[in-house]
Amino acid sequence: MTTTQTGTTPARGRSGGVAQQLADAVAPFIGGELPVRLRAWDGSEAGSADGPLVVLHSADAVRRLLWHPGELGAAQAYVTGELDVPEVDGWDLDKALTYAFAVARERGLSGTRPRPAAIVQAVRTALDLKAFGRPPAAPASQANIKGRLHSALRDRRAISHHYDLSNEFYSLILEPHMAYSSGYHSSPDQPLQEAQEAKLDLVCTKLGLTEGSTLLDVGCGWGSMSLRAAEKFGARVVGVTIAAEQKKFIDARIAERGLQDRVEIRLQDYREVPERDHFDAVSSIEMGEHVGQKNYPTYASVLRRSVKPGGRVLIQQMSRTGKWPGGGPFIESFIAPDMYMRPVGETVAFLERAGLEVRDVHGLREHYVLTVAGWLENFYAHRDRLVELTDEETYRVWELYLVGGSMAFRDGRMGVDQILMVRPDGPHDLPLVRGV
Repeated sequence: MTTTQTGTTPARGRSGGVAQQLADAVAPFIGGELPVRLRAWDGSEAGSADGPLVVLHSADAVRRLLWHPGELGAAQAYVTGELDVPEVDGWDLDKALTYAFAVARERGLSGTRPRPAAIVQAVRTALDLKAFGRPPAAPASQANIKGRLHSALRDRRAISHHYDLSNEFYSLILEPHMAYSSGYHSSPDQPLQEAQEAKLDLVCTKLGLTEGSTLLDVGCGWGSMSLRAAEKFGARVVGVTIAAEQKKFIDARIAERGLQDRVEIRLQDYREVPERDHFDAVSSIEMGEHVGQKNYPTYASVLRRSVKPGGRVLIQQMSRTGKWPGGGPFIESFIAPDMYMRPVGETVAFLERAGLEVRDVHGLREHYVLTVAGWLENFYAHRDRLVELTDEETYRVWELYLVGGSMAFRDGRMGVDQILMVRPDGPHDLPLVRGV
């Protein structure tokens, strides 16, 4: 379906009523008629019968959009269930959001400002529908992180908001290695676990890990990299995390596999790593996004000072261009408070200024689309248990997060890269010919 199919075909159901009032009020803001089929809380419908169905169950959805126009208000209404996008007529959330983005681009809505008369009319409509008043309370799932930006305490609180839902919650979405980062897919049909193993092996190979190599794993997550490096490549690993639930999980796996002499996991902020000129290699897999713009030079310097002269460092990190370095209002409010992404070239510049020599940048954007597809398959398959572990609102937050994230990588709004570096003040053993 193309974005030109937003014509005036009458919507099914009772026409007029609240739905038509809303359609008329928003027309100046969206550049014309509703491209979706809107069903309001009184049962009335308006808009395009060819578009996805959007259901407003409550006037509170309108109130949220009045107070937070755009992405945040719509996300708040969706996660609370005040707004829904049912799977009907071949539409699902992914297709509906993709369609909405396409219509916005086609109509050139970015940055447009309606005339004062349109705003006045919208307020009158809201008053008439009893949808005007104090803002509804923020959803319970919305983050409320306090403290100085990227202080150690605030960083722990931000990480806790995202990662401490429960280990079981994540185990139902991820694969057995619990790798919460992009895999490395040889084909769209490759099982998710194999793709994650391929990614971990790729990182270990790029770092040149062999029996007895020492590795620092900065932001070790649930231990996928730390454990793989120790078990398959024979490395001796120190992993650091500030998520208490993650450390408990990894420590249990270390004990189960008898790796106590090879893997040590610390509940430690990256800034507190004491070793200097110590490790043969350093890895940091999708952790640099969480350190912030001002602290990134500190993060980069920790990577450099921790590795021996001539040692290798590899980070895997998401990139983003545009005005939302945190990922946008929804991500910043519900998923990853204080996250900061930038174009990959700017990250490379930070790393070079810290004294690391960048040897390779490997783009994996398309791989993330395939990884998220695997996560979504697991997510939908375990819906009932995920709701039991959390609640319906949290489930809807994560549905929106996974679907929206997949779209961002698919459409090129976000990327992810592996950046391989060496500390250049000593001899390195990188091969002359690029093998991987």
